[in-house]
Amino acid sequence: MQNSKNWYAVYTRPKWEKRVAELLVKKGIENYCPVNKVLRQRSDRKVLLYEPLFTSYVFVHISYAERICTLETDGLLNFVSWLGKPAVIKAEEIDIIKRFLNTHKYVNVEKSELNCRDKIRILNGPLMMKEGEIIEVRNKKVKVSLPSIGYTLVAEVDRNNVEKLEHDTVQL
Repeated sequence: MQNSKNWYAVYTRPKWEKRVAELLVKKGIENYCPVNKVLRQRSDRKVLLYEPLFTSYVFVHISYAERICTLETDGLLNFVSWLGKPAVIKAEEIDIIKRFLNTHKYVNVEKSELNCRDKIRILNGPLMMKEGEIIEVRNKKVKVSLPSIGYTLVAEVDRNNVEKLEHDTVQL
C-alpha cells in the first residue's frame, strides 16, 4: 500500500526543528514538531520559550511516495531508521505526546533504555487506562516509555493513579 500514510521521525540539522516543520508545511507535508514550554532566566527577566521537545527530530505523516519530496527539504538530514528502513511511529504514540504536552507543563525528555519492571495501568490523566512497564519511580515521578521512538516522557504522576497488574499484557 504505497498510498497509505504513516508517521515517521526525521533528523534535522541542530536547532532547525521548527524551521524544517515550517518548510514541510509550505510543501503541504503534514508534520508535528512537539514544543515544550521552558522558563529561562535572562540577565534582567524570566522568559517563556517554546523549544522543540525532541532535539533534531520532527515527525512527518507521509505516504511511501512522499519520501523523496520530504528528504529534499532544507535542514532535513534523513529518516530515523530501524533495521535499515525508515522507522514507523505508531499514530497512538503521536497522540500520547500531544495529550501529554497539553496536560503537563515543563516536560523533560530523557533517552530511555527499556528495563523489565512491574507492569502497570495508569488510572487517571492523559494516559488513563494505558498499560505499560514502569521504567523508574522517584518520589511522585513516573516515567512512561514510548518504545518506537526510544524516548521517555517524564511528568509528576501521583502514585495513587497507578495500579500494579498481575498479568503480562502491555499496550502502551
